[in-house]
Amino acid sequence: MPLIIPNELPAAEALQSENIFTMSATRATQQDIRPLKIVIVNLMPTKIATETQLARVLANSPLQVEMTLVTMGTHESRNISQDHMDSFYKTIDEIKNQYFDGMILTGAPVEQMPFTQVDYWKELCEIFEFAKTNVYSSMFICWGAQAALYYHYGIDKHIMDSKVFGVFEHKVLRPHNPLVRGFDEIFYAPHSRHTEVYRKDIEACDALRILADSMEVGPHIVSTENGRQIFVLGHQEYDKGTLAGEYFRDVNKGLEIDVPKNYFRNDDPEDEIMFRWRSHASLLFSNWLNYYVYQATPYDLNELRANKGFPTV
Repeated sequence: MPLIIPNELPAAEALQSENIFTMSATRATQQDIRPLKIVIVNLMPTKIATETQLARVLANSPLQVEMTLVTMGTHESRNISQDHMDSFYKTIDEIKNQYFDGMILTGAPVEQMPFTQVDYWKELCEIFEFAKTNVYSSMFICWGAQAALYYHYGIDKHIMDSKVFGVFEHKVLRPHNPLVRGFDEIFYAPHSRHTEVYRKDIEACDALRILADSMEVGPHIVSTENGRQIFVLGHQEYDKGTLAGEYFRDVNKGLEIDVPKNYFRNDDPEDEIMFRWRSHASLLFSNWLNYYVYQATPYDLNELRANKGFPTV
């Protein structure tokens, strides 16, 4: 089944060029299928790139998915036209009375700031509360995962001595969990961050389970037992060239930056990129959509209203 997105969204043209099946909202309404309603809270400054990355992994599923894009009403996005934001994005105030099968909340380039000093922290807390009652399953990515762990469980982040930057090996710790069903025992995932969450802090929280971990960069996929909250501390959704873009951007600015590890062949930025996380990215998001969204959410989303206050763990 296709991903339902506006034809005018830049991601639509990119996905069609890759032969990924998308469908206009008009055509979707003619089918007797209720699409999964997924709200994406996009905190990244590279709005269009992030939209396309997430649209790509959500489209790789047999399920019909309808995307709603949300931005912070209290924060001005400087790297994207206001026309784009006005055309495709909503604020939490505009959707607060709606119900969704799933939510994805992205990372943000504010990780070295204390959470409470981020200018939209109060609004983000409103979104965390909204998700408890109006969303069945939420996936938080990178800084978004750190922020959600802090808000819901009091687990803080810590600044590292050097940036975690590259593609790292991970091991599945709970192979029978539906979220990692079909994963190889060892798989790769990109990371790009200056902060970390300590493994011991997650293990000390009874509500959380570490599903996949890296000896080099720490926990990667964390979940509550029922899958209503999922925390991905890396960037499984990244495109092939995303880390290269970050690296060469900083090089061109004259900034000090290490070559991303295990990314270019022989760690040589003049050599080819070893793209070896795409299949597991697709599997992660399709497993989430199938086992924790499609299989678990009531057909009538209004039923979520009757269950307000149900436990998230």
